[in-house]
Amino acid sequence: MSSLYALGLNHQTAPLAVRERVVFHVERLREALGEIKGSLAREAAILSTCNRTELYLDGEEPAAVVHWLAKYHDLAPGELAPYLYTHPAERAVRHAFRVASGLDSMVLGEPQILGQMKEAARTAESAGTLGTVLHKLFQRSFAVAKEVRSTTLVGANSVSMAAAAVKLAARIFSSLKDQKVLFIGAGEMIELCATHFAAQAPARITIANRTLERGHALAHRFNGHAIELRMLAEQLQEHDIVVSCTASSLPILGKGLVERALRARKHRPMFMVDLAVPRDIEAEVGEMDDVFLYTLDDLQGIVQGNLDARRSALEQAEAIVETQVGQFMHWMQARAAVPFIRQLREQGEAARRQELERALRLLQKGEQPAQVLEALSQGLTNKLLHAPTQALSEAADGERRALAALLERLYRPK
Repeated sequence: MSSLYALGLNHQTAPLAVRERVVFHVERLREALGEIKGSLAREAAILSTCNRTELYLDGEEPAAVVHWLAKYHDLAPGELAPYLYTHPAERAVRHAFRVASGLDSMVLGEPQILGQMKEAARTAESAGTLGTVLHKLFQRSFAVAKEVRSTTLVGANSVSMAAAAVKLAARIFSSLKDQKVLFIGAGEMIELCATHFAAQAPARITIANRTLERGHALAHRFNGHAIELRMLAEQLQEHDIVVSCTASSLPILGKGLVERALRARKHRPMFMVDLAVPRDIEAEVGEMDDVFLYTLDDLQGIVQGNLDARRSALEQAEAIVETQVGQFMHWMQARAAVPFIRQLREQGEAARRQELERALRLLQKGEQPAQVLEALSQGLTNKLLHAPTQALSEAADGERRALAALLERLYRPK
């Protein structure tokens, strides 16, 4: 009998400081899976990303797994417990389908999680911990994700400021691979924007920051280089795309500074994004020819429109998930009945062999074949019907009615 469940934490239940402490590193993943299968579960798979750590298990004791998970990461069970969720059976199936489809992600509909789930399944399979139940669960999860992406618009539009900025830049420049990108600031929003732009492999990435050390640390992640803010006046002209988000109380890029940069560029266009509040770039810059300036409000309008479109598609995606959950649970229930079906068949086969052996002995004694066949059929019928008729006769009144209805369903003439 399968006892499927999912156990873990994610960006909705645990802060980054907790999530980073329970990450499973790739080089030790097979070892961890082996520990789980050795004493805690029949089947196991681990999905570990920056936003979630989840264990998909076919086993009996979630509490023991929680204790193991905490111990594995040098944590006390009490430290981890407040952030954990456990999804049994149907809820685990629904959760897996939603995760694979990007419906449980920080950015609705993002596709990266599907690849991460596929990698988790491959790792579990190579470690020998992916059995019939989890193999079926992951394969169905991938199929559901494919159906959601191909029949809904959940993943069709950008719903983050950073992604929207990249798409706007792509409207102005035919290829971002030829562009030089300047990021002003080194905070969380700039880091997110740099991640999205770096994925387009631009010609150069520069980080301008008040603290050069922090700028260097961020630039190193994206194979870029860092400069101090005071270098903007001489460096601005070198860049085609400028994204700024600092905590400055005064504008960092004024109209005069941008005008000088445009003259040095011979009026080649500049794409600028100001995500700061208050603004880093003077509003008058947006009125200049050859400058495409977008503010936080501009991007918010784009994001909100796209978010509304995704939300309208979310109901359709959830309906797909629910349909597939029902089908998977039907498979699980049918699979759970297999041992009982096997037992019924074995009992029927034993009765058949017993009556056949008796008939053969009678034939060897010279009995008439017609009489032997009659006795064979009667004996087999009596054996097969003995258990249900005895149960019906011994049942109490209320139980007898329910049992009679069930037997009528089972033995209804075709």
